[in-house]
Amino acid sequence: MTKYLTSIIFIFLGILSAGLGLKGFLLPSRFIDGGVTGVSILVATLSFIPLPLLVVVLNIPFIAIGYRQIGKSFAIKSAIAILGLSLCLAFLPYPVAITDKLLASVFGGVFLGAGIGLSIRGGCVLDGTEVMALILSKKIGATVGDIILVLNILIFSFATFVLGVETALYSMLTYFSASKMLDFVLNGIEEYNGIIIISSKSNEIRQAILNELERGVTVYKGYGGMTEVEQNILFCVVTRLEIPGLRNIVDNIDENAFLVIHPISDTSGGIVKRRALH
Repeated sequence: MTKYLTSIIFIFLGILSAGLGLKGFLLPSRFIDGGVTGVSILVATLSFIPLPLLVVVLNIPFIAIGYRQIGKSFAIKSAIAILGLSLCLAFLPYPVAITDKLLASVFGGVFLGAGIGLSIRGGCVLDGTEVMALILSKKIGATVGDIILVLNILIFSFATFVLGVETALYSMLTYFSASKMLDFVLNGIEEYNGIIIISSKSNEIRQAILNELERGVTVYKGYGGMTEVEQNILFCVVTRLEIPGLRNIVDNIDENAFLVIHPISDTSGGIVKRRALH
């Protein structure tokens, strides 16, 4: 029940935030976002069809795909969320927050990205583009991010001819702002990173990470490709804020150690979110 209520709260807040981003910032300045929302705004600009109706109609095919490919619960939540966003755009009297174009594009993207991120955390989407990109990625082998990027390039290119170069460029800024805010809402400041450490003093580094940073470490057996000398390879997962501390630990023990740092989309289990036991 707690998870269900939390999901509802996330979706509700996501709808309100996305509605504010659109009606309070983007629409008054005639800016668009990427994905189905951006296409809806473009079609509404070129026709007499109301934007709230387009938001629902253009997302229906993707909800149907999500129902078959992802699940019934996801499709129902997404349909309710998209309908809720449409009702907000139609009836909720959002004030025009600001008229400055630069601020409108940036903060419109911030609120829109926050709304999409909160909805995803609630188990649904406010834009069907992610569903289409997920399906296409399985068929053509490209990543979801690459597919969304290509689709949005096409949308913004068309917007250049419809809305003008300046408006299209501001809209691209909105998209980048929304993407960054979406990442922040989903990952937060505790974005996880995997660290690979190769050093001749791996045992000392391992003990320091366990005792000072209080994080778990996995030890792999390996050997140098050129030297063919056997050595231990360390792997640990830390948050973005803990990377400087880990670097200091490694540099104090072996300034010649080789580090590889790469982002991790998610983790489960282990002692990532809890301190190591002594």
